[in-house]
Amino acid sequence: MSDASTARTFLGIQLNPGTTTGHMLTFYLSCYAAIMLATFIPQTQPFLLNEVLQLETSRQGVVSGNLNFWGEIVIIATVGLWGSLSDRIGRRWVTGLGFVLIAAGIFLYGLTRDLNGLLFARIIYSAGIAAVSTMLITLMADYASDSSRGKATGLLGVMNGLGAMTAALFLLRLPAMYQGQGMNAEQAAWATYTTMTVIVALIAAAMFLGLKGGVAKRLEASPPLLRQLREGVGEARRPVIALAYAASFVARGNLAVVGTFYTLWASIYGASVLGMTSAEAVSKGGGLLAISYGASLLSAPLFGIMSDRLRRVSALAISLAIGAVGYGSTWFLDSPFSGAAIVCLVLIGMAEVGCIITSGVLIAEQAPDRLRGSVVGIFTLAGAVGILIASVVGGYLFDHWLNTGPFVFFGLVAALVCAWALVLRLQPEAQPAPAATA
Repeated sequence: MSDASTARTFLGIQLNPGTTTGHMLTFYLSCYAAIMLATFIPQTQPFLLNEVLQLETSRQGVVSGNLNFWGEIVIIATVGLWGSLSDRIGRRWVTGLGFVLIAAGIFLYGLTRDLNGLLFARIIYSAGIAAVSTMLITLMADYASDSSRGKATGLLGVMNGLGAMTAALFLLRLPAMYQGQGMNAEQAAWATYTTMTVIVALIAAAMFLGLKGGVAKRLEASPPLLRQLREGVGEARRPVIALAYAASFVARGNLAVVGTFYTLWASIYGASVLGMTSAEAVSKGGGLLAISYGASLLSAPLFGIMSDRLRRVSALAISLAIGAVGYGSTWFLDSPFSGAAIVCLVLIGMAEVGCIITSGVLIAEQAPDRLRGSVVGIFTLAGAVGILIASVVGGYLFDHWLNTGPFVFFGLVAALVCAWALVLRLQPEAQPAPAATA
């Protein structure tokens, strides 16, 4: 991918000077791969816990939640470091290094035979996810002009959806496929994670070869972190900003609940009730998860249009209501593979993307220009806290109450935030003007 010919547009996206079609193709490959790998590890983890580590099912919820918790702590702790490092050595090196770390973490997953080894592998993997996630946002700003940022973000969402569906439809089938060839559980785990290590190593090589080289010019220094935190928290005195922070908590927590606990439930139910191997149950669950991701992909444009045509708070309330119904209805489910479960997964998939889009549009509208970085920073932090709470509380509820406990819990949270949004909707003074007449 050469820099010889500079592309002015890419699929209708206006590019910044010096950005080529090759750079954009590599960037969107990273978008596709990042979400594929972010879902692959937590969703294949039940196979490891059940058949390789042979962990009793009464502990698997808490263990899965704790692994998520410490992984998210690593992400929170390192995203700022990766951003600063990319200013010094370049985006290409940090993105490539991120995928190298992901590959190393995945390889260690295939070797681990105890919980300490699994935690170490998760930490390495999470550091890589943090690097790549940080660079996706940065590369978007580097490559796409401001006038085309919306189109570029929309295509990023499409690639994310395709990556998640690839993990659910194909990658989650690898353990069962290798066991079907006569391997035992440990051999199938090694083969699965080694296969993925090779794939991720090739993706890392593509980043080194295909992304723009050099160091981007930094236009202005960022304000000190403590000052950003104070400013962002201070803006929560405005009710709509506080609502957006709460919605970010729900949106990111939703992702953690589905990614961690659905395949865990499928694995335990398939093995204990249906007599499947854990690999077979994870594979079957992956097929149903693909339906959820497909619902996200297809409904994303609807929520984008809704955010433009309705008041922002109204659009957010609708997405939260869908989430409350989808997650809350899992209370009545007995099987992760039933027709009713598929209906819940469709609603959950719609709510996931809906909350992300509508809360993002709301915070973008409400954040003052002078404090935009600080407000968006707290918005992102609220989402990280959502993942932490979903991991810890969800894990406890999974082991000590219901296998659908994490889903029911976030259904309740979504309902409470939805009620808050509806209250604010009835207060015209708290509402921005709609972008267009509903």
